Amino acid sequence: MTASHTPHTMNPLLDFSGLPRFADFQPAHVAPAIDSLLADNRTLVESLAADTAAPTWENFAGPLEDANERLHRAWGQVGHLNAVMNSPELREAYNAALPKITQYHTELGQHEGLYRRFKALRNGSAWDSLSPAQRRIVDNELRDFRLGGAELPPAGKRRYTEISDRLSTLTSRFSDNLLDATNAWSHVVTDAAELAGLPGDAKEAAHAAAEADKLAGWKFTLHAPSYLPVLQYADNRALRERLYRAYVTRASEFGDAKLDNTPLIAEIVALRRELAQLLGFASYAELSLEAKMADTPAQVLQFLRELAARAKPHAQRDLAELQDFAREELGMTRLEAWDYAYVSEKLRVARYAFSENEVKQYFPETTVLPGMFRLVETLYDLRIEQTEAPQWHPDVRFFSIRDRSGGLVGQFYLDLYARPSKRGGAWMDDAITRRATAQGTQAPVAYLNCNFSPPVGKKPALFTHDEVITLFHEFGHGLHHLLTRVDYLGVSGINGVEWDAVELPSQFMENFCWEWDVVRPMTRHADSGAALPKALFDKMLAAKNFQSGMQTVRQIEFSLFDLRLHHDFDPAGGQTALQLLDEVRNEVAVVFPPEYNRFPNNFSHIFAGGYAAGYYSYKWAEVLSADAYSLFEENGVLDPETGMRFWNEVLAVGGSRPALESFVAFRGREPKIDALLRHNGMTAEAA
Repeated sequence: MTASHTPHTMNPLLDFSGLPRFADFQPAHVAPAIDSLLADNRTLVESLAADTAAPTWENFAGPLEDANERLHRAWGQVGHLNAVMNSPELREAYNAALPKITQYHTELGQHEGLYRRFKALRNGSAWDSLSPAQRRIVDNELRDFRLGGAELPPAGKRRYTEISDRLSTLTSRFSDNLLDATNAWSHVVTDAAELAGLPGDAKEAAHAAAEADKLAGWKFTLHAPSYLPVLQYADNRALRERLYRAYVTRASEFGDAKLDNTPLIAEIVALRRELAQLLGFASYAELSLEAKMADTPAQVLQFLRELAARAKPHAQRDLAELQDFAREELGMTRLEAWDYAYVSEKLRVARYAFSENEVKQYFPETTVLPGMFRLVETLYDLRIEQTEAPQWHPDVRFFSIRDRSGGLVGQFYLDLYARPSKRGGAWMDDAITRRATAQGTQAPVAYLNCNFSPPVGKKPALFTHDEVITLFHEFGHGLHHLLTRVDYLGVSGINGVEWDAVELPSQFMENFCWEWDVVRPMTRHADSGAALPKALFDKMLAAKNFQSGMQTVRQIEFSLFDLRLHHDFDPAGGQTALQLLDEVRNEVAVVFPPEYNRFPNNFSHIFAGGYAAGYYSYKWAEVLSADAYSLFEENGVLDPETGMRFWNEVLAVGGSRPALESFVAFRGREPKIDALLRHNGMTAEAA
């Protein structure tokens, strides 16, 4: 630090002049920055609430948005680093600040003075001068005050606050337990014969992991790049079973008691139910749907069950084919949970004469990324270029998106590889959101995170086709955040978008991974340099809906479990979450795991993410995305005119109008389920 820094910017979390200063960040910065911002915000809130002048955007809503943005940006960096560079010191700082953040947001949501001022703005003369985006923000605020307990009596508000604080602690601990349980387990193989069937790059990665620990042999972990290839390719059934058992019992009573998520699940579900009932809702699912496209839990249940009825016959046929193949070709009379991925891969190779590992050799990161960027540049007339920015890890890269005239549209960080300090899965998060400021338009910035295998030796990282789809999915979320043209924070980008519509732009992007004109230019064999042969792509296309019935009912199983857990399940009724899951499986599943499987204990989407009573959103939004994409199929998948229409009517408007209105403006009608069924090979013609 140089002496020329002002005291306020000594703490990088309090510097809002540009990009986050990751190189300067220390866990010790968290407490003073958050405490300072919370104190400033509380002072401002009280002065805004006490102001006797008629509320306008300029004297009330705008200043409140400014203050909350500063807090969101600072805390967002802390939360991001806690997810991607987890350390004992950072975790401690994060968990110490989390209750303070939760308490502040609870106070805000229940603040009678602010609520009164927002109502006065809604009913006053200033309302007519507000833009549609500003009006939607005010309406959303009024809804959120009601859902935040602003209308509760004092005792109710106190209880609401207690529940909110406790829930934020429990959900954070759920995530920590899962990461710790995942990191705590490893298995070292010393006999190469035990690794028969495993692809070379998976063995190289395991050998490198063992070497890093100064061990002989091959080290396997429960992180996806290590775990999945074993389940899919290893001929050694005992090895598959060992890893499967360890994976599905993470954070359960079968491991370290301190990391068992079972009691957390019971308490989280009970507290969510109490919170909903405190606000006058029959269930947490009802409360959750207040800000979503779907109207009622009954409507979602009907949607899921109708989809299950369409998918289950296909799933049963998928399973029968798998069992017949295993018996006739592999001599396996009974399939266990750790056999499905392995036998499926063998059947895929037998039926379509290719393996996922063969395809993977054609998708090096060095051609996939430019190919994905080229697609976006073509559809939206943009330019994407790598630039420099402070980063949190040497693997991270930074890119700028510019329009035809060179103007900055947005920027994003790309963090693609798995590491022990990073939580699993793939996700997009916002670093900075577009908005109009006194200095001009603030360009949006996104974080894009995946958990792919890093490069081994001199070869670039190689992606499976599924991983390419994941990358496109997350970039779709990123574009939703980055291509917004809304100037007001509350509905800019993904802000204010109904949760069950948030997956529309991401799932929409996945479709391009099945288009030859998009895929061919983004392939180059890791050894020969040859592009993906058309014959191999045709086999991939033929296999696209391989086991789509089984995959669909599995998603419905998770969605139904989530919705019922938060709707008609009574935490005090004697039934456990695991027993409810068994009940759901009996209704929709075709594959049943062993009794020791503890799936709920690592279902972080609903217990530590934002998907509680919302996991159905994936299928709901898939209907929207498949139907939206069908317009590209009609007009040409690389048609810039249709691309610009999608940008203008869906991506650009963010949350400034209801998602259904945006969909209709783009598609010309309300969504239909037909395109989804067709894309999944579940129409009458495909049967």
